[in-house]
Order: sequence, then structure tokens, then C-alpha cells
Amino acid sequence: MYITTAYHLDFAAAKERLKNIVNRTPLQLNTNLSRRYEANVYLKREDLQVVRSYKLRGAYNMISTLPAEKLLNGVTTASAGNHAQGFAYSCKKLGIKGVVFMPVITPRQKVNQTRMFGEDNVEIKLVGDTFDDCAIAAKQYTIEHSMTFVPPFDDYKIIEGQGTVAAEILEDLGGIDFVFVPIGGGGLSAGVGSYFNQHSPNTKIIGLEPEGAPSMLEAFKAGHPVTLANIDRFVDGAAVKRVGELTYPICRQVLKEVHLVPEGKICSTILKLYNEDAIVVEPAGALSIACLDDYAERIKGKTVVCIVSGSNNDIDRMPEIKERSLQYERLKHYFLVRFAQRPGALKEFVNYVLGPGDDITRFEYIQKTNKESGPALVGIELQHRHDYEALVENMRRYNVDFAELNKNDTLFGYLV
Repeated sequence: MYITTAYHLDFAAAKERLKNIVNRTPLQLNTNLSRRYEANVYLKREDLQVVRSYKLRGAYNMISTLPAEKLLNGVTTASAGNHAQGFAYSCKKLGIKGVVFMPVITPRQKVNQTRMFGEDNVEIKLVGDTFDDCAIAAKQYTIEHSMTFVPPFDDYKIIEGQGTVAAEILEDLGGIDFVFVPIGGGGLSAGVGSYFNQHSPNTKIIGLEPEGAPSMLEAFKAGHPVTLANIDRFVDGAAVKRVGELTYPICRQVLKEVHLVPEGKICSTILKLYNEDAIVVEPAGALSIACLDDYAERIKGKTVVCIVSGSNNDIDRMPEIKERSLQYERLKHYFLVRFAQRPGALKEFVNYVLGPGDDITRFEYIQKTNKESGPALVGIELQHRHDYEALVENMRRYNVDFAELNKNDTLFGYLV
């Protein structure tokens, strides 16, 4: 069994190093969430950080403590985006050379922001489809060029820097019952959990992961970090195949539990935060709020803090976010429909099968050269989720030959 290392996490020293570098982000009572859950729900707004995420804390804390000889040839890192920006900002601030490895699928906005924060001090290399792929390439490059690698989460100085988030929370607010914190590789959760364990041990620290990348939960089950064969990369700030060797034992000791949140639920939360509170968050930044429905009874009457970890969201992703949200809320459904080969079949479908609030948002024939007998892909958006039963019943009543794609992951992946 893992036990916490004897290494001393000096949060006070980290806080001193960061005091003129990071923003002291606000801890805000959110009236909408508080009313909804009958609790005092506060948001720790790390989305308002200098680089729009907490990652600057750990990156600067580590790089600024490296001895001069370690900095001679410069530093490298691998990142899905947010750590890269904190790393780049730190390199510029400290006047050192840095090379950033990022996955090819990293949102363009995060790549551009990294280049902006690092300017001439930073070179960016896009390699691999996942964080883990680019991390391998970065470490190889580090060895070949005698540089120093700055990991995104698996280092005690990184953990120490991230833990300053918790120090600010407790300076601003006492009597906290729950803290909800997102988990990627475990740096933030290890740091925040350790600080609360020392200064507010009765506070329950809940770690959140996306359902498609449950690396910490699987590590908890196995008793050690494990490498996941496949992950859903959508929540890019929290989607890693393997958590840290250093972060895992700390998280195992300081987290009350690890909870999974469906990606669709995360998307619904992003849209709701934007529409109701004018808060722009990235998928990982919404994790701590998206989970609250699952804790509604437990947090009633309690004081709750949700760490909003970042806001680096590419506007180009919004159509996908809306699509995932609609599917999760059961408002968007896809069907393969083989229309009867007679005049008026499509008109009958529109007039009699669809409900008054149903809308066809996608229609295309699958067989481009044989439309007469080939099936059509039909996407239908509903006004209310309970309209689904009436839609399916109408298709059966009018003998529509259909197959539901939402319930067939393989077909859905190919066609939608």
C-alpha cells in the first residue's frame, strides 16, 4: 500500500514565491447555485488567473526553484494546454528558454495563448494525439538536448504550487464542509487536499474526473497508478491515461472520494454557467460544478467550494459542446430511417410523426447513388425530453422502419 512521502510540502514558501506572479483569484458566493442546492456554494475563480488557469502556480513554483546549472540549456514540458501557458509565462518572466510539447489535437486557442505568453522564450512542438504521447516525445527531447523537464503534475514543487489555491480559500473562508476539485494527473487535488488535510481536516475533499478518463478512480481501485488503454479526450484539461506516481499516494490519503461526471453533463454545465452567470469555463473547469446534482442531498445546508480550474475554451468547440449537451439531456436523437417507397412518405413523416415542437436538424441519405432504397440519417431535436416517447410511438404507429443511433455506439461513431 502507498503511504504519503516524507517530503515536506512548504506551501508558505510557495505562496511567498508566487505573491507577485499570480492573481489572488476571488472566492465568490454564487447565488444561483446556492439557491438551487439550498447551500452556500462558493466558486474559486482560477479561470480569472493570469493565464486563465491555476497551472501557473505549479509551473512557476518549480522553475523558479531550479538551480542555475539546471537552467543552462533551458527547460521542456508536455501539456494539453493550461500547463503549457503557465510554463510559457514562467519562462518569459524568468528569462529562460523553454520548449513546449503539446498534443496535435490541442485547441488552437491554447496553442496561440501559449505562444503569446512565452513570446521568443518558447518554442512549441505539436506531437501525438494525447498528452501521454507528447510526454514521451518531450522526455526524449529533454535527454537528447540536456535540458530539464518540468512535468505538468508529477513533482512535489508542482503540487506545492497548486496547493496555494487552498491557502487562499481558507484565508477567505472558514467552516468549509466540502471542496470539489477537478482531477487530471492529480497535481491540484494532491496540493489542495494536502493543504486542507493540514489546516482544515474536517473538510471533505471530493475529486472529480470525466467519465471517459477515470485514471485516478482506476488507480484507487487497483491500489496503484494504472495506464488506461483508451480515454475520451474531450475534457482535454483532465484527460490523462495515467495519474502521477507522486500525486497518487497523496490523493489516496487526502481525497474523501473520486466521482465521475459524464461529458454531456459537463457540456450542459458550461452552457448553463455562460447563460446564467456569464462565466466562461473550459470542460475541466466545469467538473466541480457539474457534479453538484449528484451531491444535492449531502451538501444541503452546507458550505461548499467548487474550484473552477480554467477558462481556456476555444470558441470553435461550442457546436460540439452544444451537441453533447443536447444528447445528454435527451433532447437530440439520431435515427436511420428507411422511408416507404411511395409518394408523400417524407411529408407524412413531417406532418404526422413529428410532434409540434420537434425539429429536424439533420437529414441526409446514406447511399448517395441509391436514394430511392437507401436509408436516411435523420437528426431530431426535441423541446422537452419527455417528447421522445411520443416520437418513437408515432414512428411505430405509422410503420416507419427506423433504427436508433444514440443507442448504438458503433453506428453512431461512424455516421454522426
